[in-house]
Amino acid sequence: MSTFTRRAAAVAMSGVVALTAFASAAAADTTRLRFHTFYGTEIDPILKKFKDTVKEKSGGDLRLTVFHGGELVASDQLLDAAKKGSIDIAHGHGGYWSGQVDIGNIEAGLPGGWTSLDEAKAFFDSEPVDSLLNEAYTEAGVVYLGKGYGHDYDLLTKEPVTSLADLKTRKIRATSNVAKVLEYFEIPTVYLPAGELYIGMSTGVIDGAIYGGPIEYEQLKLNETATHYTRLNMLMPGWTETFLANPEKWNALSDEHKAIMQEATAQFAQDINDWLAEGNQSVVDKGDVFEFATLPDSDSKELTVAAQEVWQEEAARSERNKKLIDLLIENAKAQGRL
Repeated sequence: MSTFTRRAAAVAMSGVVALTAFASAAAADTTRLRFHTFYGTEIDPILKKFKDTVKEKSGGDLRLTVFHGGELVASDQLLDAAKKGSIDIAHGHGGYWSGQVDIGNIEAGLPGGWTSLDEAKAFFDSEPVDSLLNEAYTEAGVVYLGKGYGHDYDLLTKEPVTSLADLKTRKIRATSNVAKVLEYFEIPTVYLPAGELYIGMSTGVIDGAIYGGPIEYEQLKLNETATHYTRLNMLMPGWTETFLANPEKWNALSDEHKAIMQEATAQFAQDINDWLAEGNQSVVDKGDVFEFATLPDSDSKELTVAAQEVWQEEAARSERNKKLIDLLIENAKAQGRL
């Protein structure tokens, strides 16, 4: 090999080494966060926007690896996974970990808790409520990042409903807390998982269900078995969502990266709410899927009154729960429901 060739090879090699070193340094400067949601692939476009926003706002220094519901850990294990560092950020709701965090069921959504998105946001954005959530999740070993909001959660029946009295002769599918409220009005209830609602409705095992909004009922093809959708004004949004972070990973982020994540997470939560709202409205706009009605205001208020037994059961679990329930009662009174 000539001297010239050897020198050229040496220069080329030094360039490769330099590029490798640069790439290694860049990789070392990139922070990757494992984000686990309880949703499935149906929100992939929203997740992509979320990932792209974080990458763009951070100049590529912050990247998200996302996992769908049940992909890495079961949804009811999301808090534990964030606490232990198996994942870095969890997106779930309080009902998944109510046995570990005393306020879980309350913040997830109790019957009669709130009846509009604005009301729910104002409640959770208030300083006393925010402080209680931060306190509870700090004790649980994670960092509370904020809330997200679901959407419609109402009644689907085979026959029209004009009042709660109409339901006394019908068997309604409901979760335990909602069932306790309905039983106050002597309305018979039973629990069935979502996958059994179609058969249950078509065979007469149940006469109605409280499960979700128009889009969920249409996706389950329940419009083939029941077409009367009644807005209860009992709980809207029907659930709330919670974002949690692993303390070690979160505290290692720069203030700039924390701000980017908080802003992007808030937008991600809003995008999900918008997606749910658009989906429900699209079913309404079709005009021939369900017949829509609204429970009389007097009956809706009675649902909140009936829910007080459920509220007080939660209040009895801890002093912190009592404080949160007291705030919920104060809000319901301010809204005229109690």
